[in-house]
Amino acid sequence: MEKLRVGLVFGGCSGEHEVSITSAKAVRGALQTAPNPDKYEVVPFYIHKNGCWQAGEVANHVLETGKPQDQAEEGNRWQFPDAAASVDVWFPILHGPNGEDGTIQGLLQLMQVPYVGSGVLGSAAGMDKIAMKTVFAAAGLPQVKYVPVTREQVWSDPCVFKQVCDRIDETIGYPNFVKPANLGSSVGISKVRSRLELEAALDSAASFDRRIVVEAGVVAREVECAVLGNGKPRASVVGEISFDSDFYDYETKYTEGRASLQIPAPLPADITEKIQEMAINAFIAVDAAGLSRVDFFYVESTREVLINEINTLPGFTSTSMYPMLWGASGVEFPELVDRLIQLAVEYHAPSD
Repeated sequence: MEKLRVGLVFGGCSGEHEVSITSAKAVRGALQTAPNPDKYEVVPFYIHKNGCWQAGEVANHVLETGKPQDQAEEGNRWQFPDAAASVDVWFPILHGPNGEDGTIQGLLQLMQVPYVGSGVLGSAAGMDKIAMKTVFAAAGLPQVKYVPVTREQVWSDPCVFKQVCDRIDETIGYPNFVKPANLGSSVGISKVRSRLELEAALDSAASFDRRIVVEAGVVAREVECAVLGNGKPRASVVGEISFDSDFYDYETKYTEGRASLQIPAPLPADITEKIQEMAINAFIAVDAAGLSRVDFFYVESTREVLINEINTLPGFTSTSMYPMLWGASGVEFPELVDRLIQLAVEYHAPSD
């Protein structure tokens, strides 16, 4: 039987370039040990930080070493390697802007070749935290209070900036979290405890993104649930994250030993079921496909479950929750990536 050529795309122009390489290396290893390893031929495509695509020796070298390649000296960033024409299904492992926000999904859609994960709408809605929260509110999913802010409000007029900070003071209070709306992996997030810290955090976030969201802080347990499927998605067991740092920042998330994961989470059965149901509802609300990880706050004192966010292209590193949650649910890593490719072909294959 002819092998299915899987175009593994990784690297990219975002601040999560290195995480993408680590995830792609794990995915390639899983495909090589999948239930039927002769089923696939992995064709890696490395996107340099300057946007240039390279396949072949360069892409393989990055995967083998796990280290970014120096900026390409030749090639045009607007041209694809010839190997792209022979790809049967794409597996994008790109985190952050230009990777999980609908941009590369639109490109792959134009190629009319199936790809793993959500389409343009699901990816864009899942990436932009303000759009995501608007969709969640429309779907009736409870969440923490928040205030959307724009870069123009922060940088253009001191009077407008003061009004924004006053509004946050009055409606949210402290502590709160200031987040760039379109970055993943906790990049650019600040925990704020005072008006002075708020002003500094908004200024910092505005340097990352033109859209910013300020969320109320909440004393809660942080739990996550993985979703797998297309039209009839399934929810995994629920996992809990514990950490000693002030919050679940980038370093804590991607440094082994900094966070403790408990899978399954020690939760009442009815709370676990509620989280799983909400995860599937969030997946459907943003029009996700294939895979997502949905994060929640569980306020133990009131038994409230608040949705935090959905990640439509979660990490696949050794410390990533998504594959670990499915492993605890009876779907091992090689079987998981095999299933994701099947779902891609099922969902994104061009219609007749």
